[in-house]
Parts: sequence; structure tokens; C-alpha cells
Amino acid sequence: TLEVLNTLLGGSFASRLNQNLREEHQYTYGAASRFDMRLSPGSFVAAAGVQTDKTSEALQEFVKELTAISGPATAEELSRARNYLALGFPADFETSGDLSRRIEELLIYGLPDSYVEQYVGNIQRVTPAAVRAAATKYIRPSTFAVVVVGDRRQIEAGIRALKIAPVTVLTVSEALGS
Repeated sequence: TLEVLNTLLGGSFASRLNQNLREEHQYTYGAASRFDMRLSPGSFVAAAGVQTDKTSEALQEFVKELTAISGPATAEELSRARNYLALGFPADFETSGDLSRRIEELLIYGLPDSYVEQYVGNIQRVTPAAVRAAATKYIRPSTFAVVVVGDRRQIEAGIRALKIAPVTVLTVSEALGS
């Protein structure tokens, strides 16, 4: 379900983030998101390199999409996301390195031997309700740390004007703890 959710949001060219920020507004060459899967909870990241003069507008669109993903997905979006994952799955086994990574995943995450053969069917059975529940549980913009890197003189006022959250300015040294 998380894979379908992320594909809808930012995991493919046809995702909401990319369609909004690249295709509709031309703020970036590409916008994407991903879940970092781990044994313990991992991170969720949504990112794009955007035009400096469109930073605040792009940030506003990110928040809009990250909020809207908890709403219903259209049947077309869901079908496109499921098919994208299902049709791309064979490419995960093209090389011996790909195969070893898949076997490693089975072992690390304790997945059953049947996981690979059932993957496509499981993806195709992901429902709109399941995607919506996962989005509500895992994508909560009010809890996110938003990191913006750029020319402070050009972007700070616009970001502050959005009033998304308190703004803390760090130098590179401060951010790296050095």
C-alpha cells in the first residue's frame, strides 16, 4: 500500500507532485517523494530543486499536495500507480545484483518465499480506502520538518509569508553540527 501511495504522490513521472510542480507550474525539472524502508521506522522525503524565484510558491504547492493525498484518489490515478509498479516489477530482476538485492530484502524483512510471486497481485489489490488510510497515518504535513536550501536574501521573506511553521535559519556549519 505504501508503494502505491508513494507512486501516486511522488514516485513516478505521472505523480501528483511532479505533475503539479513540473508540468503545471514549471517550478522544477522534477519533484519526487519516497519512503525509506527499514526494520524500524524510516523517513519520508518529498523534494525538488526549484527555481529560486519560485521557492515559496513551490513550497506552497508541496504542502497542498501533501495535504490532499489524504483525500480520495481517482480510479484512474490508482490504476496508473498500480500498473506502473506491476509493469516495472520484472526490471527488479534484470541483473544478478538486482536478484541479490531482492533476496536480501526477503531475508532482512522476514518476508515469505511467496512474496515475489504474489507481489503483482498484491499491488493490484490495493484499494482506494487502503491508500487513503496509509496517507492519513504516514503523511502528516503538520509534523514534517521542512528544509529549504537557497539564497536567503531571495527566499526567506516569501517562506515566512506562507506562515506554514516557525522558520529557523541555520548556516551550513550549524546544520552539520560543526
